[in-house]
Amino acid sequence: MKLLIVEDSALMRRVLRENFADQDDLEIEFARDGEDALDKLAQFEPDVITLDINMPKMDGLTCLAHIMEIRPCPVIMLSSLTERGAMATFEALELGAVDFVAKPDGTVSVDMSSVMDELKRKIRMATQTRARTRRSMRAGAKPRVSKASAAPAQRTRFPNCAASELLLIGSSTGGPGAVQTILEDIPADFPLPILISQHMPPKFTAAFSHRLNEACAVDVVELSETCPLQPGTVYLAAGGRDVVVRRKLKRLVAETVPSDPKYVWHPSVSRMVDSALDHVEARKLIGVMLTGMGDDGSEEMARIHKEGGATIAESEETAAVFGMPGQLIEKGGATCVLPVQKIAGELLRWTENTIPARRRQCS
Repeated sequence: MKLLIVEDSALMRRVLRENFADQDDLEIEFARDGEDALDKLAQFEPDVITLDINMPKMDGLTCLAHIMEIRPCPVIMLSSLTERGAMATFEALELGAVDFVAKPDGTVSVDMSSVMDELKRKIRMATQTRARTRRSMRAGAKPRVSKASAAPAQRTRFPNCAASELLLIGSSTGGPGAVQTILEDIPADFPLPILISQHMPPKFTAAFSHRLNEACAVDVVELSETCPLQPGTVYLAAGGRDVVVRRKLKRLVAETVPSDPKYVWHPSVSRMVDSALDHVEARKLIGVMLTGMGDDGSEEMARIHKEGGATIAESEETAAVFGMPGQLIEKGGATCVLPVQKIAGELLRWTENTIPARRRQCS
């Protein structure tokens, strides 16, 4: 596999070279800045690129835009763990980056050991993704359809969601764009609260929730404390922590809690859905599983489906990584399988006769 590392700091290039020394199957080329990266793009023909954001001559976002124009390939952004770094990262995901890794100590991180396992894993996973922008996905670019994604797409039933109380969404790699695509088509009077676990580090979810709130009709908030769940509001689990559902004084609430090491990914989709099932009948839950590697939440969402609730798995044709939705389908847990741009419409059809939670609690 050919890996192009774009990093302006000589010290960081040396640190990364040392950390990749044990990866015998990687052919690595370094670029000093964005202009150097574009020069090497054609001659080296990388399979994956890691791209720093803050660079002289040509910054990472400008370089990324040129890469997607000249020779699209999977790009992983190396971001600083700051609010400014988070905002730039979401711009990069909008432009077509498939994922990001946050440097632990800012723009120049001598100690990369804490994130190297994550970076190596995401580099190898990136070869399975398709480089594309969210805008092209929404514009209806014709994607490939595999037998794996097409076979389960036939609906076996139209679920009865009139009594639904809560919509749960889980996503990981490629998820920010998918989540925004769905929420942009959800109206402000949506009858259910929406709870989202998106795998993301601390500080990034605040920027993501702000970005979503600006773009969507529904209110979007980062869940940073115990909060009653209101219809027409989206609650994004805080990065690096988990979210659980409780019932207090007959009302559903969401609590942010320290991450539990028994779960691999955080915020954990499995823990979110499992806690919801403890306090809400499965038939009153709707689950949506979006792009991401691994199987976080697949078993629990399959339980929603098997116990009378409704679930949607994002289809392989739009998923950046088909791991999480693919696992839900394999477990027989998907009511239907849809490309991401059709999920909101299906949710609106399912819930058009649903009594809003606020009115239900007052009756």
